[in-house]
Amino acid sequence: MSLVSRSTARRRTTVAAALGGALALALTACGSPASHDSSMPGRHTPSAASTAQGTHHDDSAMPGMTMNTGDGLVTKKDGYTLAAKAATLPAGKATSYRFAITGPDAKPVTDFAVEQTKRLHFYAIRSDLTGFQHGHPTMADDGTWTAGLGALRPGSWRLFAQFTPRTGAGKGQDFVLSRTVTVPGSAATTVLPKASTTATVDGYTVTVHGELMAGMAHPLTVTVNKDGKPVTDLQPYLGTYAHLTAFHEGDQAFAHLHPENKVAGRRGGSSLSFHAELAKSGNWRLFLQFRTAGTLHTAALTLRVS
Repeated sequence: MSLVSRSTARRRTTVAAALGGALALALTACGSPASHDSSMPGRHTPSAASTAQGTHHDDSAMPGMTMNTGDGLVTKKDGYTLAAKAATLPAGKATSYRFAITGPDAKPVTDFAVEQTKRLHFYAIRSDLTGFQHGHPTMADDGTWTAGLGALRPGSWRLFAQFTPRTGAGKGQDFVLSRTVTVPGSAATTVLPKASTTATVDGYTVTVHGELMAGMAHPLTVTVNKDGKPVTDLQPYLGTYAHLTAFHEGDQAFAHLHPENKVAGRRGGSSLSFHAELAKSGNWRLFLQFRTAGTLHTAALTLRVS
């Protein structure tokens, strides 16, 4: 979904390296069962427990941090590749997607830094910006990731992997890489909803405050109300009180925005501040994920960037 926001202190020097060789060597026929908490707009799912991947969970957020990952519309960057064999996925039923992240030596990377409590964040979005899913795959010892996906509608989908190598040439550098897959069948396009500063989901009203201009950092505030009153029971989710992802209409460019609010207990208030920088003008589809009473909610709205 430079589009992903975190503070400039997180920006690292990119490393020019030779691109990897044969990608098929990165994949194996086996993988661990998927563990994900994919969410569809207007639908809520039980919150996922912490994934057991042998890593610690850093529940202290990094508020205000930004990442210079680009727009995520490339399969390869600085010698790192999102390697996968599948070019199609089945329609209308849960499925899984297997892939590996290969490094400049063409070997699968297995050592990843924990970012927002996970070693890798995985996203799926249809070309018309519907069907949003956000999950956290499991990795086998050989570096093969298995991402569980909910039922997909026919059409073209883009799958994103967001990660930070903990060792190697790209140590500490943040990446977002993606590949497209086709889901066979009659692919009717859904018209993007008109730009609006509010959205409702599961009885909650989400409102976005702030005027954004392409290529410039601006403050963005999101408030969450229920029954006309500000909520006070937001629960930590991925180390913050909310998770905000955005995709650009037309090319599906990716942006990941982090709230600047520090997690200060098991309950948070209704106002969330973001440091937003969206590089392109036009319509962006925003997906705000927040948790209350153990249930994960996903609100979607279209935001116009001038």
